[in-house]
Amino acid sequence: MKSHSIGMAALALALAPQAGAQSAPAPASSDVGPAPEAPPTPARLPAAGSMIDTAPLPAALGLADAGTALRILYTATNGITGTRSVAVTGALFLPKGTPPRDGWPVVAWAHGTVGIGDGCAPSANPRSERDSTYLNGWLREGYAVVATDYEGLGGPGPHPYLNTRAEAWSVLDSVRAALGATVGGTRLPLANKVLIVGQSQGASAAFATTIAARGYAPQVNVLGTIATGIPYLTGALPPRANIDQVDRTIAYLFYIAAAAGEVDPALKADTVFTPAAMPLVHAAAQRCVADMMTATVQAGMTRRRTLQGDFVAYYASFLRNTAYATLKTATPVFVGTGEQDIDVPTPMQKALVRDACKAGTRIQFHLYPGLDHSGTLNPSFADSRLFARQLLEGRPVETNCPAS
Repeated sequence: MKSHSIGMAALALALAPQAGAQSAPAPASSDVGPAPEAPPTPARLPAAGSMIDTAPLPAALGLADAGTALRILYTATNGITGTRSVAVTGALFLPKGTPPRDGWPVVAWAHGTVGIGDGCAPSANPRSERDSTYLNGWLREGYAVVATDYEGLGGPGPHPYLNTRAEAWSVLDSVRAALGATVGGTRLPLANKVLIVGQSQGASAAFATTIAARGYAPQVNVLGTIATGIPYLTGALPPRANIDQVDRTIAYLFYIAAAAGEVDPALKADTVFTPAAMPLVHAAAQRCVADMMTATVQAGMTRRRTLQGDFVAYYASFLRNTAYATLKTATPVFVGTGEQDIDVPTPMQKALVRDACKAGTRIQFHLYPGLDHSGTLNPSFADSRLFARQLLEGRPVETNCPAS
């Protein structure tokens, strides 16, 4: 079972100037701060969307272009049960310089797959070079970045991996908490002008967040959404031409199985996973994504060697929560897709664009030749920053939905 500790200390509430580059090595424990404190029990938590605590984020966990970096602890509605609040961790970054008169516009960042164990929470680790480059770009553009860890990833309870409702509520409540927060008696200089931005798992979260926004958090002024490598799970595993080929993406199946078992202990992974795969299912509860993919390859895992039953049918009760409530959004969506994406196969992303367009969503679709899942994120920024700027300035954005 996962730890229920919170990955932040209750330190003095003060704005902290950010120093140091993100490329620094992983910090020693003394660099990360004091031992974390347990969160309030659910009965004592404030309403969802409330900031519980903020603390200076250690430099090794920050972003080079942030003027202020905070570790945050806030409340969100429990996306598994649909009731009561749960404590969620995350981070908040403000740009350098003087904020606009009405405050910095906000990028609500929904991160991609990092793992499902508390030790994998982004706010408790140095950001990857890819994500640091990307988020620094938004800071230089003049956006604050509010970055949830998601429910159960660094906070109490299980992390319901790919659960779109839980992710959406975690994102929206991080924004509500940030917009209402005061630090050292001073309100954070944030404008209620919000872009929802995500990659991979986070792209799914971003799309789901935009769908949920008007019903769940109508006070959050969502201008639009930017999603790269967006999943569209429709009841089948992405096909593989050779089921005997070693496949690092099987790690995602291990994460789904481990998360499903934490949410519903009646789901026994050995029903559909082979004995050779079971050590990796168990490891997935704690191992972070780079290590998990390496272990998957080193163990020689292929589809045939991994599965002995119908994965999708067995985990249907868990996987139904990965679906989008609708494909119709009220605000425009930027979708960036790598032509060589195998983690979230390109045809899957194109199918989402097709179906969302048919549902009436205004989509600006960009296909990046020769780029894979991870490699698409930063090259897409040249296009998505313009999309964001047009939305921020109230100008119409170009859409290119295919003719039906």
